[in-house]
Amino acid sequence: MQMYEEIEQSKLSAALYLDEMNKRIRVDLARGDLTSLLTYVENKAATFPCEKIIFKAREHQFRTLLEKGFVHEGMIYHYFNGDRAHFLSRFLRKERRSSNHWSEEDAILSSVQNLGVKPFVKNDDHSILLAGSGDAAELATLYKEVFQVYPVPLQDPAYIKDAMGKGTIFVCIRENNQIISAASAEIDDQHHNAEVTDCATLPQYRKGGYMKSLIMKLEEELLLRGIFCVYTIARALSFGMNAAFHQLGYQYGGRLANNCYIYDKLEDMNIWEKDLGR
Repeated sequence: MQMYEEIEQSKLSAALYLDEMNKRIRVDLARGDLTSLLTYVENKAATFPCEKIIFKAREHQFRTLLEKGFVHEGMIYHYFNGDRAHFLSRFLRKERRSSNHWSEEDAILSSVQNLGVKPFVKNDDHSILLAGSGDAAELATLYKEVFQVYPVPLQDPAYIKDAMGKGTIFVCIRENNQIISAASAEIDDQHHNAEVTDCATLPQYRKGGYMKSLIMKLEEELLLRGIFCVYTIARALSFGMNAAFHQLGYQYGGRLANNCYIYDKLEDMNIWEKDLGR
């Protein structure tokens, strides 16, 4: 379960995402007195099983957070209306800091980056559709089949409908009267960025280039909405997903250790970013 909390005090302002499922707190939109804010967040972390605190920090907040013991894990160069966002984390348990797959993920990243970037033509064998609320139940079925666990409750059609109502774009491909592949873009209108997420293809249809086609469709839709900064946070152990983003021109921006429960366990996640305005 995720809970959203806005903090508005005389000398500080922030938005907190209290994520009980992934045992973390994420701090967004922080302004003002960081020292007081950190005290508030630490006290909040003690009220439920929190193992990781994540800050999406602006450039001028970077040094203060380092001095407070946060670890720099990555960045998105154009997140804040063209300015950088730094991902800095504090780990509250040593087990959360240590990854069992880091060396393997380094090897996967190296292999991905050796592929080079090449032009990709969207697969025209299947029409790519913008999904609506009427597709929520089918999308939920797809996500339930692909993921044993996921950071958000995508197996619930009501959650998908709510996300659509808040502006998230879902695209999908159908075959044999069922959705076989889907992805979404969660738009942040305030800062003019979007996260490509919820990427899933049924196992029997993988290696068909469907996901690249879906991502390109999402990019087209984002450009129509004036969104140029697009990023994703992909499973570091997935060669296929990392390769897809790299080959579509996304740039690697760092790795978030033990960031969330996805697929079948707690996993490290790679940041990838693309400037659609280039």
